[in-house]
Amino acid sequence: MRMYDVSRPLNENTPTWPGDTPFHYQVNWSKQHTGSVNVGSVKMSVHTATHVDAPYHFDDKGKRMHELNLSIFKGPAVVVDVRGHHKIERKHVEEAIGRHHAKRILFKTDAWGKEDEFPEQIPTLSLDVVELLREMDVPLIGVDLPSVDVLNSKELPIHHSLHQANICILEGIDLREIKEGEYELIALPLKIKGADGSPVRAILLENN
Repeated sequence: MRMYDVSRPLNENTPTWPGDTPFHYQVNWSKQHTGSVNVGSVKMSVHTATHVDAPYHFDDKGKRMHELNLSIFKGPAVVVDVRGHHKIERKHVEEAIGRHHAKRILFKTDAWGKEDEFPEQIPTLSLDVVELLREMDVPLIGVDLPSVDVLNSKELPIHHSLHQANICILEGIDLREIKEGEYELIALPLKIKGADGSPVRAILLENN
């Protein structure tokens, strides 16, 4: 079994949403001072790099991070190659995912080209793709982008449509080295009580 790390790195160069909290790690207590250990702290937005959106992120009445079922974030997944499309339409993905009922769908766009720069534009899903996913009982989608909606959207129609279809959202995965096909996804969020999102360490397992 082969393992792929599809998480984006967290460091001082990790881009964040404009105006959001940048990632910062520091050693608060060094081994030199404690005599035994180094102890660090992290400051960051929960929507930095590879992360999960809780429904509360865009819906005041939505579930928060600690209330989501962990089984959503582990299980069979399909990577669908949709590179080159400004808007991902149903016809672009129907054939690839049509035989994968109730599996997690990960969209490979390769539109986030430079990992240390926040993209200026990204492709997005059409609402008829969301309807297809709902029909197939897909529990989660993942994108190699910072959002499933266009970056300047205030209404967030895709976020809300996915929520209404009971589909969770994984954003910021790195699929540049991943081929279209079937995998096992493990992308467990942290149990942050009350949070609107969480960073994850996402991996794909491939049976050789």
